[in-house]
Amino acid sequence: MRVDETMEGEVLILAVQGRLDSNTSKELDEVLTAQVGSKPAVVLDFSGLEYISSAGLRVLLKAAKQGRAGGGKLALCALSPHVREVFDISGFSSIFSIHADRAAALAAVQ
Repeated sequence: MRVDETMEGEVLILAVQGRLDSNTSKELDEVLTAQVGSKPAVVLDFSGLEYISSAGLRVLLKAAKQGRAGGGKLALCALSPHVREVFDISGFSSIFSIHADRAAALAAVQ
């Protein structure tokens, strides 16, 4: 897994590529823990995410709780059909703000 960080105005964009599973979720957890509380808004661009496991979902849930507690906004975008299906089946689609592309996610958090 690889996480590329960029800023667009006040919004941190994290582009996640590869697999988000029990072997790689700790890396994303560390990035999110450090960034979500310190930035007013974070967009997770999953256009390069091939797979997400329950370990990855737990990391995202933790980040969502941290963001809400700190008054920040978190949005996800560009989920592949397979990754979107995991979110739908697990009920996480109703927890997160999910958008078709980066532009829509940026508009939602600004």
